[in-house]
Formats: sequence, structure tokens, C-alpha cells
Amino acid sequence: MNLKFELNDSIKARLKLREGEKIYYSIPVDIDDDGNWTDDSFLVVTTLRVFTFISGKETFYEIKELQKALAEAGVGGGILVLRKDGEDMLVAHYSSKHLSRYAYIARGINILISGRYEEVISTEYEKICPHCGRVIPGTKTCPKCSGNGGFFKILKKTVAPYRKDLVYISFLMVSVAVTTLLNPEVQKRLINNVLKINGSYKTALVYLALMFVLSVAIVVINILKSIATAKLGSKISADLRRDLFEKCQKLPLSFINERRPGELLNRITDDTRFVSEFCADVFCNLFAVFFIFVWDVIFMLVLDWKLALLTFSVVPFVTFFMFYLRKTISRVFRVQNKKNDDVASDLQDVISGMRIVKSYGKEEIEADRFKVLSGEFAEIQKRNERFWGMFDFVLSFCMGIGVVIVVYFGGRSVLDLKMSAGELYQFISYTLLLFQYVGWLGRVPRELSKLKSSLERIYDVLSQEAPEEDPALVQEVDIKGEIRFDHATFGYKSYQPVLEDINAVIKPGEMIGIVGASGTGKSTLINLLMRLYETDDGSILVDGVEMKNISRKSYHSQLGVVLQETFLFSGTITDNIRFSKPDASEAEIIRAAKLANAHTFISKLPDGYNTYVGEKGHSLSGGERQRIAIARAILTDPKILILDEATASLDTESEYMIQKALDRLTYNKTTFAIAHRLSTLKNADRIMVIDDHRIAEFGTHEELLAKKGIFYDLCMAQNLD
Repeated sequence: MNLKFELNDSIKARLKLREGEKIYYSIPVDIDDDGNWTDDSFLVVTTLRVFTFISGKETFYEIKELQKALAEAGVGGGILVLRKDGEDMLVAHYSSKHLSRYAYIARGINILISGRYEEVISTEYEKICPHCGRVIPGTKTCPKCSGNGGFFKILKKTVAPYRKDLVYISFLMVSVAVTTLLNPEVQKRLINNVLKINGSYKTALVYLALMFVLSVAIVVINILKSIATAKLGSKISADLRRDLFEKCQKLPLSFINERRPGELLNRITDDTRFVSEFCADVFCNLFAVFFIFVWDVIFMLVLDWKLALLTFSVVPFVTFFMFYLRKTISRVFRVQNKKNDDVASDLQDVISGMRIVKSYGKEEIEADRFKVLSGEFAEIQKRNERFWGMFDFVLSFCMGIGVVIVVYFGGRSVLDLKMSAGELYQFISYTLLLFQYVGWLGRVPRELSKLKSSLERIYDVLSQEAPEEDPALVQEVDIKGEIRFDHATFGYKSYQPVLEDINAVIKPGEMIGIVGASGTGKSTLINLLMRLYETDDGSILVDGVEMKNISRKSYHSQLGVVLQETFLFSGTITDNIRFSKPDASEAEIIRAAKLANAHTFISKLPDGYNTYVGEKGHSLSGGERQRIAIARAILTDPKILILDEATASLDTESEYMIQKALDRLTYNKTTFAIAHRLSTLKNADRIMVIDDHRIAEFGTHEELLAKKGIFYDLCMAQNLD
């Protein structure tokens, strides 16, 4: 999201910066002090001051005199408030399209107030195109104003790796074109030299044999072309799916979370399939169609240029009609794709949560809801097909008029002996061929619009900037286990910190319990330790090295994770344990299972370690799934261990078995354990209490009880001492 708009010349002239003062943010103020719309007002934030230029009036505030900045949302918009000397000052009004933008600005001002000269960067997409004012349909950039080089550049980039295949297919296409154009010439000679002047059977057989050979050649070449285009389509589809999947794996979790699963699924499956179909069925045919089209026109002009020009008179109407509707064609497919994403996402949600749906007996409600959503999608499809039905009717009508013109005026030329019957038949054949390909070209805008929509969605993912590691900066580290939080601050929206100014030092081998009310940031702290996200401000150091400077592969190979919601992949128990260490031997897997107290129950299963556990492991109990997850963590012998409510919601026996396994797992490892049941943290060396997105208390169990603060209250609430 843009936080630094280009200032107009008037404001630039009035903005006099001090020595060393830099502009950090400059964004529009679109509502003036009287509540009227304005398009020439700005708010500018520098390293030292906050400026407003609203309807010709200039005001500035010294940041060193401010205490806080607040971006408050209201109905249809919001206001920016600055607090000075304990009083709130309303600085700017803005519409709802700038709500997120001003939230970032408030965060940036507060960072400057704290004395840190750090600039807030927004990774959010723009919802409204700043250039054309259109709503951006869920892609990174506006499809109309995209700076990616345009649609045809993207298409060229897509097909570039398949030049050899395209050359071969083009050769086949030209061969088809040549044989197709020769047929009317042979038919003309058959009519003029045999049928009209009572020619010999021998001559007739020669022409018929030529027609047969040409027809067989067309069939054979078309078969070869179909095989080649099918292979090409499969290649393109497979390569695009691979690239998209690999890109999704590399992109940060924030990108995945911002998109519905059905949307990404459609981009990887449906959109790539259509691109491959277009390249195989349309793109490959374009060259041959234009080749035939050009020569067809030349032959018609040579045969009778006046009749040809009369025939061509309908083409401008068809061309104008297609050009006039091009925007409508693009829009209908974007709307259809978006609704298709909604249907796919809803379907995936219901199937994934089928146990909950059935548990609450909501099958009929979900079926009705899906029926409504599916009905809306069907209605959009019907509306689009009605549109195309009318489109095809107009094209067919115009071309029908062209054929009538040829038959009428060509017939008169034959009667007037200006044209032979064979030439008229040849001219009609070329006319039908011309209109056949005009009709084909008339459907190309539809296919191009679908392709444009699909390519935009595909390259929206492929164009994302995945965090790349600089080999010169990152390093392989043999982790000892010291973790240092140095003013670490993070928010899923950077203007809204979930954790703020976290400072702590954890010694190697320490077990740290993490407690606090829901929503205070415990799981977020764990997410940062797992490197699912990077800090917005400050840093996390591992053995004195900033986490971002450690190779991800090196770090994650020494990290073990056991979560409350254990996820098992569809596959065998062996596959799930081996996931953390793909090259692990069977002996290592069995040893890890024994340490996790899982070997006994696995051995009793009919297929033992080869038992198929099903999607998410629902064929196993919660305790069994948890012990497999512990075995998965034990297998890599991690140096840092993350436990997120690992024994929550389990029966007493399962908890006992898992606790014994965890005791073995955590021995001599730096461990972070989130727990709501404080009794599970009795072995923790220290306990970190998170409150109001900060570390409120940090110490041993006894030290925190003696303080009689938040931890003490939590213990009393659970009747612990």
C-alpha cells in the first residue's frame, strides 16, 4: 500500500524542510474541515514534524511535542488525532478508502514519537487503483494499469520456453492451410473442365483423386497437430502448476493467510488448465488462421475484386462490434472467476469441517447455503452465456448477409457470362472459408478475455516477491540455544502490533513457560520463534546471531514443534514421523516412537507403522496423534523446542503418557511452552507472562507468586499455589 504519494508543486513549494529533515509519509486528505470532498489536500510526515495542507491552509506539529497518534475509524471514513499536552487534536478527516493507510501513518508517527527513526512499510495491496480509480480485483496491481509490461508481454513470457514445439505446430498449421486453400481450386477445375463441358471420366477421376489426397492430407496433418498441441498443453499446464506451487511454498505465510484456499486452488488448477488449453487450441491456430485469412482475401480479390469488396463490407461491422464489447467481455470473466473462487472456498471449508457440520446437525443449513452460492455462480454463468449467445447471433447474421451478397451478385455474373460456374463455386468456397475464420476470430476475444483474467491471477502469485536469502549474509549455525529478544515488535498488520517491545534473554537449555489471557500475543511469539513471520521492529537473536541472518534450512533443521492442533498428512504413520527427517531409517523412526510412548499403540494396529491415518489423522485418537507429533519432533533431535498446549484437551492417561514423552524430549533443550493449565509448567525454569501485548512479568514460579501480580491471580483462579 502506497504511503508516499507524489506531492503537487504548490505543496512542494510551501514545504520547507530543515537540515537533515526527511519526508517519510505523504498521503491525501480527501475530506476538508467542513466535511466537503477535496482533492488537493495532503498530510505529510517528516522525521521532525507532521504537516497538513488542507484547502490552502497549512498547519504543522512538532513530533517531539506529541504524545500519541490515533487513527480512529468511523462510519464512511475516519479521523487522525494527535495528542499533545494531554489533549487530543483532530488533524485530518479521510474517507473509508484511506482507513488502512492512516492506520499505518499513526503507527509511523508513534514510532517517531518514541525516538526511533524507523519507517513503516506496508505490504498490503491497494484496494482502489490510484491511477484509474477502479476497484482492483484481488490482484497485486490494477489489471488495466499494470506495470508488468501488459497482457501480451505476459503471454509471450508464458510461451517463450516452448518455441520448438510452436515452430513444429506452426509448420503443421501452414501445411493444413495450404491443402485447405488448394481444394477450391481443384473443385473449380472439376466443374469447369469436366462437369460443364462434358469432360472425360479419366479427367474427372484425376480431379477426384486430387481432392481425396488433399482431404486425407488434411485429416492426417490435423491428427499430428492435435497430438502436438495436446502435448504442448500438458507441458504448459504442468510447468505452470509446478511454478505456482513452488512459489506458494516460498511466499511468506502472511500471503497465504490473506487468500482463501479455494482461490489459490483455482489459480493452480483451473487457471493453469485454461492457459494450457488456450495455448494449445487458440494460440497455436492463430498463425494458420491469419495465413489462410490473408491468402483467402488475395484469391478472392484476384477472382473478382468488385465482388470481394462487396463481401468484405460486412467485416467492419463485425470488427467494430467486437472492439466495442471488449471491456464488457473482460469484466464478465473477472466476475465469474471471483464467484468461482467463492464457491470453491466454501466447498473446501465445508468438506474440511464436515465433522463439525455433522456434530451440530447442520447438513441442511450448509447445503442450503451452498445452494445459494452455487445458484449465484450459475446465474452469472447463465447471464454470460446469454451475452455470448447474442454475440454469436450478431456475428452469424452479419456473415449470413455476406454469403447472400456473394450468391446474388456472383450468380448475376455467371448469368452475364462474366464468371464461370466453377469460379463462382470457388469464390463461394473462399467466402465460406473467410467467414468461418472470421467467426473463429470473433470467438477469440472471449478466449483472450478468459486468458487475460487467468494470466493476471497466475502472475499475481508468480510476481510476488518471495523473501530471498543473501548467501553472503546468511550462515549455517550449530545452535546452542540462547535466544535474545531485543525490542522485538510485530503485528500481522504492522500498524497494529500484537507484540510490542519484547525484551528477554533465554539461556541454553532453559524451559520457558508462556502464559497470559487469550489474544495477548502468546501464539504470535511462538510464530516468530518458528520463523513463520519476521519482526517489524527490533530483532530476535539466536546465539548472538540475528535470526534473519541464519539460513532457514539450518534453523528449521534444529527446531522441533508440537502444537495443540496436531496436523497429520494423509499417508502412513511412517510417512508422518519421517516428515521432519526424510532420510531417517526405520530404526530411527522406531526409536523416536518409543521415546514418544507411541510404539506400543502403533504395534497393535493391523498394519503397524504402515497404517494409513487418513486426512489430518482423524482415524487416530487425539492422544495418539499427539504422540506421533512428538515422535516427529524427537526424530531430528532439535536444539530449540516449541510446545503449544501440547497436552491440552486430553484425558488423564493420555496426558500422563505425553508428559513423560515431553520430559524426554525437552531434556537439555531450549524450550518454549504455552499453557493455559499452569500445572503443566511445574518443570519450567522461568515463566513469561504476556499481557497487553508486552512482557508483564518474567521470573521463576516462586518469584512470580511472591509478586502477587497477574501470574498470582491466574494461579489463584486455578486453585494452584
